[in-house]
Amino acid sequence: MPSVAGVEARIKSKRWNDPAKRDDGHRLLVCCYRPRGVRKDAETWDAWWPQLGPSRELHADYYGKHGPPIEWAEYRRRYLVEMQHQRETIAALAARVTAGETITLLCSSACTNPERCHRSLLAALLAKALRR
Repeated sequence: MPSVAGVEARIKSKRWNDPAKRDDGHRLLVCCYRPRGVRKDAETWDAWWPQLGPSRELHADYYGKHGPPIEWAEYRRRYLVEMQHQRETIAALAARVTAGETITLLCSSACTNPERCHRSLLAALLAKALRR
């Protein structure tokens, strides 16, 4: 059986418009909005699971659409609360990784800093699910 670190290496993170690579495995779009203007035949992802992205309300609050933008710590806290309702989905995704599949989490092209993006939080949740 591979080490947990070896299994966790099969969880990757990119923006949806970053070039696809052979080792990306299953490219999963995890944002609440589908990228605008992308035709179905030009999609760079294999599936879209908007339920693993932040809610539209949280997204709007982070980008200041209803007042001053919230800080990263508040965004992180609220996203993690939202993901408590997605435990089964996260566990199913973790099972796919455990079975040998590589999953690349894709997010908006606006997320230039992966450390300040929900995809890094989701990757950590997946890693935690793998350690259970």
